[in-house]
Amino acid sequence: MRLSQRIAAWLETHWVAPAYSGWLLGSLSIFFFIAATNTLSGWLYVISGIGVALLVIAALLPERMLRSLSVWRVPIHPVSAGDQVMVELVIENHSSQPKSLLQMQDYLPESLGSTIQHSIEIIPAHSTHHWIGSYLAVKRGIYRWQQVDLRTAAPLGLFWCRRSRVAKATAIVYPTVLPLLQCPLIDQMGRDQSLLFNSDRRAQAATEGLTRSLRPYRWGDPIRLVHWRTSARYGDLRVRELEVFTGGQELIIALDSDRAWYSTPETQSNSEKTLADEFEQAVIAAASLYFYACHQNLHVQLWTAETGLIHGNQVILEALAAVQAGKVTQSQPLPSRSLLWLTQNPTSLPSLPPGSRWILWPGQSGIPQKTTAKNFPGVGLLIHDEQPLQLQLQAMPR
Repeated sequence: MRLSQRIAAWLETHWVAPAYSGWLLGSLSIFFFIAATNTLSGWLYVISGIGVALLVIAALLPERMLRSLSVWRVPIHPVSAGDQVMVELVIENHSSQPKSLLQMQDYLPESLGSTIQHSIEIIPAHSTHHWIGSYLAVKRGIYRWQQVDLRTAAPLGLFWCRRSRVAKATAIVYPTVLPLLQCPLIDQMGRDQSLLFNSDRRAQAATEGLTRSLRPYRWGDPIRLVHWRTSARYGDLRVRELEVFTGGQELIIALDSDRAWYSTPETQSNSEKTLADEFEQAVIAAASLYFYACHQNLHVQLWTAETGLIHGNQVILEALAAVQAGKVTQSQPLPSRSLLWLTQNPTSLPSLPPGSRWILWPGQSGIPQKTTAKNFPGVGLLIHDEQPLQLQLQAMPR
């Protein structure tokens, strides 16, 4: 920004800045005043005085026009990447005079959209003006901004005046969730845990269970559950209700966000784009696998280096919207239970807990392009750039 533009912006925000018409009228007033002093013509003094009076009035009125105006926002509903973010602003006029010929400027983050301008013809006294705008959320994230500027040159258009209002906004853009029809990687982990769960149930059944209460016999109840001693005492059949042992099949999805993700040597010129693409794929995979596991009635938790173990749809989606690779101030310890590890670091695979699975992005330098999942320890998937992520997540692990 040039020096003249910075001076004009400072004048506009702290006092008033002359518009082109203001500079023109000021120049004409000075010209007529100089001509009047040379010719001693009274009518030239009158014209010059009228011009100066108009400039004074035009410099005072814009700031008064912006008084008694407040701005507040309607809470923004979270959306997924690729959807429209709806932003609603309410400008309220608290004065007994109408406010006219206004401009509103909302300063959005650069990754969400550019600064927008909205013209307002009039806001009646003790009334409000609603404005709704939509922006395409291309990338996931948590976006925050708070500045809204009101600008006017009313009523004469000779001076611009701009005043800022604080209207805090938070827009949460969730990662894309892929509709997975199947995921053998999770299905295998679920079956492994189910076998362990059933073995615990068989151990409980070996002691014939614990009797919780007795109730009258109903048609269809198995005879083996009849408590004969109590039935003889009451003169009718009494059936035992056994304590039901319940347990959930747990799954931990762990996203390797403690370290930065790197690009391959072949794409060093486009390293930032590759870095973002691969980590964004990992975040999308984590969200997609989480909801697939929920549909399979698994108790799912998410682990990231910043949050640790968390659960709950909204909490996990917000964590995935905010997570960034390699920007963790204090890393949380990795769980010691079996988990599904999403990483770009192949050296971390041998140290995973027993029964774990992994999904590896081959962006780490030193991995040949033709490497397959069989070249790494354990069971997992090796993601390739040339294939759709959804199809690879639905493939059989190797």
